[in-house]
Amino acid sequence: MVTLSANIDDRSLQLTFVLFLSVVVITLFTALLTAPQRDEISEFYLGNRTMSPLRNGLAMCGDYLSAATLLGSTGLVALTGYDGLMYLGGTTVAWMMVMLLIAEPLHRTGKFTLGDTVALRLPRQQRAVRVALAVCILAITTLYLVAQLVGSVTLLTQFTGEPSATTRTLCVVVIGTFVILYASLGGMPGATVIQIIKAVMLVAGVLFTAGWVLHHYDWNPNALLNAAANHSGNGLQFLEPGLRYGGSTTNKLDFFSLELAIVLGLAALPHVLMRLLAPREGSVLRSSVLWAVGLVGAVCFAAGIVGLGATAVVGQDTIESTDHSGNAAILLLAQELGGSVLTALLTCLAYVTLLAVAVGLTLAAASSLAHDLYAEVIRKGRASQTEELTVARLSGVVIGVLGMLLALVAWGANTATLAFLAFAIAASAILPTIVYTLFWRRFTAQGALLSLYGGLICSVVLVVFSPVVSSTPASIYPEADFAWFPLQNPGIVSIPAGFLLGWLGTVLNSRQENAVQESATYAEFEERMLVGAATEE
Repeated sequence: MVTLSANIDDRSLQLTFVLFLSVVVITLFTALLTAPQRDEISEFYLGNRTMSPLRNGLAMCGDYLSAATLLGSTGLVALTGYDGLMYLGGTTVAWMMVMLLIAEPLHRTGKFTLGDTVALRLPRQQRAVRVALAVCILAITTLYLVAQLVGSVTLLTQFTGEPSATTRTLCVVVIGTFVILYASLGGMPGATVIQIIKAVMLVAGVLFTAGWVLHHYDWNPNALLNAAANHSGNGLQFLEPGLRYGGSTTNKLDFFSLELAIVLGLAALPHVLMRLLAPREGSVLRSSVLWAVGLVGAVCFAAGIVGLGATAVVGQDTIESTDHSGNAAILLLAQELGGSVLTALLTCLAYVTLLAVAVGLTLAAASSLAHDLYAEVIRKGRASQTEELTVARLSGVVIGVLGMLLALVAWGANTATLAFLAFAIAASAILPTIVYTLFWRRFTAQGALLSLYGGLICSVVLVVFSPVVSSTPASIYPEADFAWFPLQNPGIVSIPAGFLLGWLGTVLNSRQENAVQESATYAEFEERMLVGAATEE
């Protein structure tokens, strides 16, 4: 791989570090100032519940959009054209799913975590369900957190080449330590600070770069498209579907499976669901989600333009020779258009993006450990607020350290694979439980347990026996050959399996006494879901 250092001078990297540390110092200081000053768990879990819809929308946008959008998605567009644009479209559609299906019912029935909603619906076996939810949440957040931390090393590799073990460790530990400080000390208020700042920077940075690309071609989209096609090495096929995900039926199914996991997985990502509980009023939540949809859509639209611009200005050969995955595309474009300054700004933005998403993930995992496992399962609801808050802060430290250790062990892993597996688990295990809990009167705890554990196991097993792990040159173990599942993403199988298992567990259990009682509680639950109830201050 040819590193960016072959095309970019060292000044970009130095300026990146200065900018990144400046942003971290300012936001961390602000986060500590806004951190919970009282031993109230509601403030730690939910933060300032009186924020405006715009600020909430920015926080949602900042919580969700990862460096994969800035680096990976633009690179995918740069290398595959139309197919990459379709991938970006799935991200925007995913937020429509959240707005139409999940947001308000979850807000009206939730308290601090998703476990509270399910426990309200299935009170008699809530502890078993909370444990299952916590296991799935920890699996999702850990995978996604490791992807962010490994991504920080991968980004550094673009400048320096293969890093030494000391450099890798230092990079992961520095980012991981910042994550722990934001999540454990700042709680939701601290996470909100970095996420809003990140969202503003991301929207401004990507829109500015997209505008520069259009200006480079005299604001003529046709000129941009023609230049991209001419420099793609594929001609007009670059602008047609199927360049990457066409051809064989397997490729088409793989693309559909990936899009299905993205569209449905977003509605079940723990850190996104936790953010939906933050606004106090339903009207604020609706406006906040609309802002988030608009902001995410704007970023994805601009990222598509940037990806096309990278191919048009830099050329696909240069992008692939620098990084075969295309992650360097936007940075190469920045160097070509704006030199060291623009490159440093976008690299700093990538690091801030990694940090903000990692903070949200760590907070969601810590909340599930402290509230669902410790306070409700181990202490059976008898833990004091001070006690639970202490456990939540310590859980943030544990999750952060665990993420750092796993990132160092798996630093060469494909970050996209880790992220897509997290989406697949969310869509296969947590989404069926949410949908059935909210909308199916007969749903039982047995169905919840089967959908949670079954969706999780199905997703992991299919990935282990897929080309991701073995049988291809790009696999984790290229020389091994035990892949019997042909797709890279398991969503097309594991998501229906999760829903089927939830249905099957409920049907087989529907005549038992507990099942009848659980069905009877749905009337009260449904009233709260439709009308709402007084939320905890």
